[in-house]
Amino acid sequence: MTQIFREDGMVVPVTVLEAGPCTVTGLRTGERDGYTAVQLGFIPARNKHVHKPQRVAAEKAGVKPHRVLKEFRVADTNGFEVGQELGSDIFEVGDVVDIIGTTKGKGFAGTIKAHGFQRGSETHGCMNVRRPGSIGQCAYPGRVFKGQRMSKHAGAVRRTVKNLVIEAVDPEKGLLLVRGGVPGPPNGLIQVVTAKTAKIKGGKN
Repeated sequence: MTQIFREDGMVVPVTVLEAGPCTVTGLRTGERDGYTAVQLGFIPARNKHVHKPQRVAAEKAGVKPHRVLKEFRVADTNGFEVGQELGSDIFEVGDVVDIIGTTKGKGFAGTIKAHGFQRGSETHGCMNVRRPGSIGQCAYPGRVFKGQRMSKHAGAVRRTVKNLVIEAVDPEKGLLLVRGGVPGPPNGLIQVVTAKTAKIKGGKN
């Protein structure tokens, strides 16, 4: 993340995203596939770095294999061609988008870090400082209920941040500057889609 200054002097926190170039590697039509979508490929790869089905599909389409393949639903595939390259220039300043990504993995976390449990006392011989405490019942029902909050693997889940506003577009470098933060670590992969319910946070552009 970084920050930019608007013409009126207002400081805006933004996240810099590399949006492309993405190559159209396939088209899905309602007559053939039952739905309409555009398949995009990101980060070209050598043949030995992709699976054989992806390599064969790329050869049939006449495009290079890519490391990342994603489908985006569209109302109509008119205007898209296999081999066409899409970049950040398809977005404009002021567009509202939803960004989908995988959050940062935090490893195996205890109940205090994962759920905000209160720790026990460290005095008078207390042995229950960071332990979760009792999780079950007596003879009846004699089991642990499902959904009990326990230690778990935290992070590394799919999340969507909605209604982020594009503050700037750099077509030459293929960059988008989006107001606010996005899920995932630096250099992580994300999806940028048009917002389904375009509501600008804060009520101002």
